[in-house]
Amino acid sequence: MKSYRDLIVWQRSIELVTEVYVLTSLFPKNEQFGMVSQMRRAAVSIPANIAEGYARKHRKEYVQFVRIAYGSGAELETFFVIIDNLRFIKHSQTEKARALLDETMRMLNKFSSSLVATP
Repeated sequence: MKSYRDLIVWQRSIELVTEVYVLTSLFPKNEQFGMVSQMRRAAVSIPANIAEGYARKHRKEYVQFVRIAYGSGAELETFFVIIDNLRFIKHSQTEKARALLDETMRMLNKFSSSLVATP
């Protein structure tokens, strides 16, 4: 692997960021500096941490950054619960983003485990 860009988990998380930006553009304007900003930051944090961990070149640090990316995914999952409760947009409008997030979280979990297990 030449770059973090070759990682499917990084590629999926970039797709997720794009979808979160599209999705949050549908939110009420009074949420621009609240929920919109927080959701976008959590989404962007996922691929950013994967890339930063890769660049560190030390497995222990890489694992830590992948775990941070996973934590950002959990934060984003929480925001989806909140937007459902507040009914900012229809649940059906979030399905693509939720599916990408679910896939990314599963991949991050496996990736983290593989980094720990590999000497």
